[in-house]
Amino acid sequence: MSYKAPVKDLLFNMKHLANIEAVAQLPGFEDAGLDTAQAVLEECAKFNEDVIAPLNVAGDLQPSSWKDGVVTTTPGFKEAFKQYAEGGWQGLQHAPEFGGQGLPKTIGAACQEILNSANLSFALCPLLTDGAIEALVTAGSDELKATYLDKLISGQWTGTMNLTEPQAGSDLALVRSRAEPQPDGCYKVFGTKIFITYGEHDMAENIIHLVLARVQGAPEGVKGISLFVVPKFLVNADGSLGARNDAHCVSIEHKLGIKASPTAVLQFGDNGGATGYLVGEENRGLEYMFIMMNAARYAVGLQGISVSERSYQQAVAYARERVQSRPVDGSVKGSATIIHHPDVRRMLMTMRALIEGTRATAITAAAAYDAAHKHPDAQVRQDNQTFYEFMVPLVKGYSTEISQEVTALGVQVHGGMGFIEETGSAQHYRDCKILTIYEGTTAIQANDLVGRKTGRDGGAVAKAIAAQIEQTEAQLSALGGEPAQAVARELALARQAFLDVVDYMVANGRENPNAAYAGSVPYLMLAGNLVAGWNLGRALLVASAQLSQGEDKAFYEAKITTAHFYAEHILPRTAALRSAIVNGGHSVMELPMDAF
Repeated sequence: MSYKAPVKDLLFNMKHLANIEAVAQLPGFEDAGLDTAQAVLEECAKFNEDVIAPLNVAGDLQPSSWKDGVVTTTPGFKEAFKQYAEGGWQGLQHAPEFGGQGLPKTIGAACQEILNSANLSFALCPLLTDGAIEALVTAGSDELKATYLDKLISGQWTGTMNLTEPQAGSDLALVRSRAEPQPDGCYKVFGTKIFITYGEHDMAENIIHLVLARVQGAPEGVKGISLFVVPKFLVNADGSLGARNDAHCVSIEHKLGIKASPTAVLQFGDNGGATGYLVGEENRGLEYMFIMMNAARYAVGLQGISVSERSYQQAVAYARERVQSRPVDGSVKGSATIIHHPDVRRMLMTMRALIEGTRATAITAAAAYDAAHKHPDAQVRQDNQTFYEFMVPLVKGYSTEISQEVTALGVQVHGGMGFIEETGSAQHYRDCKILTIYEGTTAIQANDLVGRKTGRDGGAVAKAIAAQIEQTEAQLSALGGEPAQAVARELALARQAFLDVVDYMVANGRENPNAAYAGSVPYLMLAGNLVAGWNLGRALLVASAQLSQGEDKAFYEAKITTAHFYAEHILPRTAALRSAIVNGGHSVMELPMDAF
């Protein structure tokens, strides 16, 4: 089925929850208010609906292929990427001094959602390039910036992130790739990297690999890792492409989903060494790579929302068409379309509520990122930075975990036809599984939430967020009406469950780490659920105010109903999570290892 970008809902979130007009008051974003956001989103929607989305099924049926070191992407991808680059979409959020458009993340995030909904496999190439750009902007020398940034931002070249090796997954202390310094200041890089997204393809002139490796004599563990730029083709002094570098794709993976995105095994240095250029200082590579990683983690969270939206749209369309059984209330005499049936409505409402809650969270977090980087007041910058950092594991972890629930429901709405590949519903289910794994599994996000984001400050940021939620509860209680009262009531219960768990994590994180970390993923799910429900509560307040002014009745009533449903059907999950975390830590580790 065709994809329709949810521009109206994205603009609602940008205007009322992220406060795009306040973002437009930040230095450098003066022209990035609501009017600009609407114009950009409408153009983004048109391009992705017409050009990118129609390639989604083709990418699943005709994946990228490898032969003799050459990767050929799905028919149509190369031409579509050329249009994407020529449209300036790669440079949307990047600095004008390097050829970007300099728009805020608040707008960029909405555009990323649209791109990823249109075609998840296609969108992965720009995602990795964005990370490479951020790393070079932050840590690259003037020479590296001058050589690579304008071509990456224009989309003429693309970028990759090279961390994982056959023996080193998430534990980067085990990285063995090595770099040997040369008399001319460059390095020769040797090693094997696996799971490299778009590590080889035919869509751009050059591919700029950012590679973690150890310089000879470096300390053991993560403290001895450096970061290098290793281009597929060397770049001449005048900016033209030179000789092929000693970096080659030796195979691509055969995967459950995102089949059009080539996941490469790259071999560096089989023929004398791949020429690489140090980024920043030696032995600080992991620090620099985390710049890419954090950008990618937020972007992967958006992917979870995106594939959920695509699955939801398809499920709604099918439910409106499929005739099956008489309604239990007798409202139709004969068989009716399945959207009449209560359980189908429950599934569709669950999908809708989870999507709208996570979307609101992601865009609110993007606005905090913009304020953290641009606000003139140092304290405001710091407050927004800590809020954004707390949100990243939630955006990444919760949004991707719920994408599995949403896409599974999408298949279920289709019934037996959902299990048939020809309907396309199963593709979303398969595609989204990787989202909980790459750029740090859900457990890695959760461990970060427990250790760095909660334990390190004694739960101060978590409790400050809870205080904001409590203010929203008071506003909802004062509003009156059953939906607002229900949201206020369930938010209060969920907030208290959250505070109980925060206290538990602070108390046990160091003294009883197995018990605390056994509940890390449930804690992430509880926190993500609460924050999404809070943002839907905020949306309800806005929608009620707009309705009182006679604004778009159907849209705002749907906002209120969706928040009401989330409160009654999804927020109560937090009570069970709280119980499992606080009471169940011991039983996780109780069974002896040899009993498994």
